[in-house]
Amino acid sequence: MIASVNGRVAAVSPDGAVVEVGGIGLSVQCTPATIARLQVGEHARLATSLIVREDSLTLYGFADDDERQLFELLQTANGVGPRLAQAVLAIHPPREVRRAVSMGDLKALMQVPGIGKKGAERLVLELRDRLGVTTTDTSLDAPAGLPPLTPVAPWRDQLAAALVQLGWSLREADGAVAQLVPVADEQIAVTGGVEVAVLLRQALQLLGRS
Repeated sequence: MIASVNGRVAAVSPDGAVVEVGGIGLSVQCTPATIARLQVGEHARLATSLIVREDSLTLYGFADDDERQLFELLQTANGVGPRLAQAVLAIHPPREVRRAVSMGDLKALMQVPGIGKKGAERLVLELRDRLGVTTTDTSLDAPAGLPPLTPVAPWRDQLAAALVQLGWSLREADGAVAQLVPVADEQIAVTGGVEVAVLLRQALQLLGRS
């Protein structure tokens, strides 16, 4: 099993990145929030999970080991494969996934494309006792070596660039960014900075509904 990759980011695409390790470029499938943390040419470490199929080898990458562990636990539920597990983490951070499962919040789980009411009920039934919920969960924080907060000034450009990189037009990206200004202002008031990864998830939800 490939538990992690550590190297220079050679390329970033809407659904993943290429990380060079020992002269080999490894293609890693990532959630939008993880992709937003990566910069071409910079060094990065991703926790990874290798999914082996008869006709393919797919490497999934995560911001930290906790997110990878949750990705693998989600797949123990009936009907949940790697793509759906990744979709869950693309919409909700690990802390929110645990909360939704432990509290039986079907509405939150149904926000994930591909999960209907029955699927949400199955997740709660099968995983409630396994995922649990913790008050000390730090899975929303940035991985070691990466700052969790982005300075105030460039957050709009970073968020818009991430959305364009994921396939949205500049006009659509700017519209979503404008809607999230109040959310960013609230983050600044509370923490003194802006959490771009959190805003990116909210922007994707806005664009998905438009």
